[in-house]
Amino acid sequence: MVKEMLAEAKSRMAKSVEDFQHELAAVRTGRASASLLEHVKVDYYGTPSPLNQVATLGVPEPTMVTVQPWDPGLLAVIEKAIRSSDLGLNPVSDGKILRVPVPPLTEERRKEMVKRVHAALERHRLGVRSVRRDANEALKKQFKDKRISEDDERRGLDEIQKLTDEFIGKLDAQGKAKEQEILEIR
Repeated sequence: MVKEMLAEAKSRMAKSVEDFQHELAAVRTGRASASLLEHVKVDYYGTPSPLNQVATLGVPEPTMVTVQPWDPGLLAVIEKAIRSSDLGLNPVSDGKILRVPVPPLTEERRKEMVKRVHAALERHRLGVRSVRRDANEALKKQFKDKRISEDDERRGLDEIQKLTDEFIGKLDAQGKAKEQEILEIR
């Protein structure tokens, strides 16, 4: 019973770390990357759709992302969506394809990006801690209902704390790496 709770807690914490990685991929670092535009939503005939589901994204050079819509009628809508995103990008259209130059980050923009990374990091840390809280409450309830012994409860609580420390450490390492990547001037 305790092992099942630990396995569930571990899987939920791993999902939090995975979600953080996905969120970090969308944070701009001064280099062009197709994942930079993945979070941009495009109004596809009344349905907000991720950009990568309505167009082909490419990175022909380190400072350029290309967007080729599958439906040429979406070009203006995609251009507007990219401009209105908080990425600070200015796409250029040639009628068939959008070229999105990725300018070098200013010092002010770098600091803003670092703040976004810190906010996302804290949100995901809270997620891991809430998994810990849920698992601890479940263990205490099991003990109170006399389904597990006091020793099992104590061991379970210790294991959950070790898992929490491990996953928060992973989140911190990813956040620190992304921060260094953002602050690195090329």
